[in-house]
Amino acid sequence: MTQNNPFDYSSVNIRQQFQVSYDYPVLFTRQSFNVSNDTLFKLIDNLHESPKLLPVIDSEVAKHQPELIAQLKNYYKTHQIPVLPEIIIQGGEACKNDELLLDTIYQAVETHAIDRHSYILVIGGGAVVDAVGFAAATAHRGIRLIRMPSTVLGQNDAGVGVKNAINYHKRKNYLGTFVPPFAVVNDFDLLDSLSNRDKRSGISEAIKVALIKDQRFFNELYQARHLLAQFEDVSMENMIIKGAKWHLNHIANSGDAFEYGSARPLDFGHWSAHKLEELSNNELRHGEAVAIGIAMDSIYSFKLGYLSEHELKQILSLLDVLGFELNHPALRKLNVEQALNEFKEHLGGRLCITLLNGIGKGFEVNEIDIQIMADSVKCIQSEQYCQLIEQVA
Repeated sequence: MTQNNPFDYSSVNIRQQFQVSYDYPVLFTRQSFNVSNDTLFKLIDNLHESPKLLPVIDSEVAKHQPELIAQLKNYYKTHQIPVLPEIIIQGGEACKNDELLLDTIYQAVETHAIDRHSYILVIGGGAVVDAVGFAAATAHRGIRLIRMPSTVLGQNDAGVGVKNAINYHKRKNYLGTFVPPFAVVNDFDLLDSLSNRDKRSGISEAIKVALIKDQRFFNELYQARHLLAQFEDVSMENMIIKGAKWHLNHIANSGDAFEYGSARPLDFGHWSAHKLEELSNNELRHGEAVAIGIAMDSIYSFKLGYLSEHELKQILSLLDVLGFELNHPALRKLNVEQALNEFKEHLGGRLCITLLNGIGKGFEVNEIDIQIMADSVKCIQSEQYCQLIEQVA
């Protein structure tokens, strides 16, 4: 306390605390742009403000569904909602590495005077939804984002959550935000033009959430494995809806929706998956890498005595029947210790890996035995693996 200032600032301690409630719908439909379908129209809840809508569309969607853009424009014209010229961006992981993508969207926001009361509608796969979500979250500190995931993975996982990200210096999701979308519309018709490989890739995230959350859901996936392998509509839609519900349930009820802590139960199988994608130069789809990661961490859980042999065989058999190639060449390049260290850095300096204590029971550990995990990788590459994937009843 100085002679000229008798006030003691050391006694001042202001602690700011408030809560923000998040509420957004996740809707399931078909033929979203049929003028008689009011799913999208009802989401525009501020028509009196004459909001604008900017469509950003995955190049793969535009290529395989060339009628979609005309249908979209006609739909919003019919409902008297101003639609701006669409932006087509490259689909797949490449968009998250594109340094020009953000600038393209920011320029459109500036050119068309898009404000926080207008909308960006993104139609595309998980990577496109991720990247456009980051742009929407950072322009004007947040523009209303309506997501329409066009992939199985997007509809049951990446597209329904609160994360947005782009890659930076070859590091996956290095720049990102936790910002919930304004709404999510899962249109099953968007899946019709997917390749079998992309349909398969998205199933791994449903398997992941079933393994850590819900034994009954896993059993349903296992019983329907041959139908899922053929991408039968009812089985696929059931898998997508239940997978999305479990992801949403975790975000709402985990107590850590924005991942302030180190635990990442929804990242089961992901510590290695992110590295495998990088090692394959993104030749591996994200879901394919996750399937490999699920196998690795399931074998590791078995080797530590947490999973029974029968349970492990069920997991590996399910992945095998679905057609996942687990013994990918990228495995030979995987340095387990390095990948774990990078994941540790991603988590904030404290390693936290989800393992299985039985099917439907995920739990976290803070240490991994490098040698046992390396042996788990070798198991996938050996004849022992072939014995483990024998069909079980």
